[in-house]
Amino acid sequence: MRHLKAFYTFHIAAASTSYREAADKLSITHGAVSKQIKVLESYLDQPLFYRQGRNVYLTKEGELLKGYTEQAFQILEQGVERVRHENRQCLEVSCEPTLTMRWLMPRLSEFHRTTHGDVRLSTAGGPVILGVTGLSMAIRRDDFELHHAHQKIKLVEEWVGPVFAPKYWQSVNQDHSKIVKLHSESRRAAWKTWLGSAASHLDFGHNEQFFDHFYFCFQAAIDGLGAAMGSYPLVVDDLKQGRLVAPFGFIRSDHDYVLLKQEGESTLLEDQFTTWLQNALAECVPQESLRKI
Repeated sequence: MRHLKAFYTFHIAAASTSYREAADKLSITHGAVSKQIKVLESYLDQPLFYRQGRNVYLTKEGELLKGYTEQAFQILEQGVERVRHENRQCLEVSCEPTLTMRWLMPRLSEFHRTTHGDVRLSTAGGPVILGVTGLSMAIRRDDFELHHAHQKIKLVEEWVGPVFAPKYWQSVNQDHSKIVKLHSESRRAAWKTWLGSAASHLDFGHNEQFFDHFYFCFQAAIDGLGAAMGSYPLVVDDLKQGRLVAPFGFIRSDHDYVLLKQEGESTLLEDQFTTWLQNALAECVPQESLRKI
């Protein structure tokens, strides 16, 4: 494009209060800015600035041109960014909300440090359609029926058990009937299942509180409002850091955490993310000492 340098100088000067300010932004002299503006005014045969005191202001023609140069250089910047990242792959991954917040997000930087790809997360649970929705993969607890021909890869078996804030556990460990069972609307049967299969001999009373989201149950447990039925990957960090304790240990549930992928050949980034997930979640199985009642 003819006079591109002059147009860019005008673009910077139009967003400045003086030629001297524009010169500082461009790392050139005040005179060089003035020269480029004169070149452009001569080319367009229109005045673009007028001077008032030490400052310069746009003329009507200058205001009109400013709108066009802002659009043009914004589009150019966007194009440059796209070219720079053309070879940088991206995965659109859907993940269970609580697993995203309590396990995946704190660890995702580890994956980014070892690859040249981006993982963009969205949160959802249950059935999902990959591909046409723009999603590359989905991480799910396999508590629903697959209705689409997606490849299902087991990531880790699920272990569950009640978790307590340490001080709260001290206050109820002599009388389990005082325990407030914290429920999530998405897993209403979690306590009933655990009590029926692992703790039928214990009296946990009838105190209950319900929350809309599973995540709120864990925060309520950490805050000492009751005990939450913890899925091990979702509480492993809190157990290690002492925010929660699991005095009754964990039992194997009937579910696994799985990765859903489209059928067919995988990209290198998909394979890398799959391997990383499998290795990272392999550490989210309770030790033998916690597999008890």
